Amino acid sequence: MTHSLSVLSDALESIVNVLAGLIGLYSLYVASKPKDKDHPYGHGKAEFISAAFEGSLIITAGFIILYESIITFFEPSTLHGLDNGIWILLSTAVLNMAAGLGAKAIGKKNKSLALSSSGQHLLIDSYTTFAVAIGIGLVIYTGYKTIDAIIAIGMGLWIIYNGYKIIRESLAGIMDEADLALLEEVIAEINLSRNEKWIDLHNLRVIKYGALMHIDCHLTVPWYFNVNEAHALVDDFTGLIKNKFGDSVEFFVHTDGCMTFSCPICTIEACEKRKSPFEKKLNWNVENVLSDSKHQLA
Repeated sequence: MTHSLSVLSDALESIVNVLAGLIGLYSLYVASKPKDKDHPYGHGKAEFISAAFEGSLIITAGFIILYESIITFFEPSTLHGLDNGIWILLSTAVLNMAAGLGAKAIGKKNKSLALSSSGQHLLIDSYTTFAVAIGIGLVIYTGYKTIDAIIAIGMGLWIIYNGYKIIRESLAGIMDEADLALLEEVIAEINLSRNEKWIDLHNLRVIKYGALMHIDCHLTVPWYFNVNEAHALVDDFTGLIKNKFGDSVEFFVHTDGCMTFSCPICTIEACEKRKSPFEKKLNWNVENVLSDSKHQLA
């Protein structure tokens, strides 16, 4: 209708986002499937694969926009019907923003990467659409047609950058990259209601995909506790985390018996087996719980 490359670029981005949204919808269906014999850790990583594919589509669209924009920059096309074009752009921008905010809110609530990614795409789409509308307004006001190509080039670069960020996040999930923010949240909850008989915590690993969160760790308990007593401490430990993060948490907790060098950091007041006096309570944090060895004072 307008022969505007920036408008055409915005339309192409929207079409790509619709295709990506359909892929994301299917990934949610796959990720919601329960664990089975072939997938003992569930199907949650389908969301990461979906997000990677969405990011690839977005980057491809960005390069197409960039290529066409550079050509048009040197050979400007004839523009017309820009007044009507602005109103259509503003209408789609408002609708995309509303849908994007809704999808991001639901994705954050359900900790769904697919929904959050789709919501982010829609928000980006709305921002670029607003930018194009402003650009078209400048073309009408100034009469400089090259503004259209300049905006389209900027859009192409912006879309490529956001596609890269989505792929980076999805690959981090596929590769089980540590989520330090989530790890700090878990450690803070443990420290808040720490049992004095949890003498030490180390080799802590937290990964999350889909609705499932998986936690591995070594928990040091008094060496003289029997199996049932040690198991009860593990139940207290896992119950504390589930109370905060919900029941969709899977644990592999290995119990270690305390050693003589554990006494200075042991907070059990009435310990008949203590070999040395208590000196200092060790506060657990990201730096020390990732260690694969029991802690002791230097």
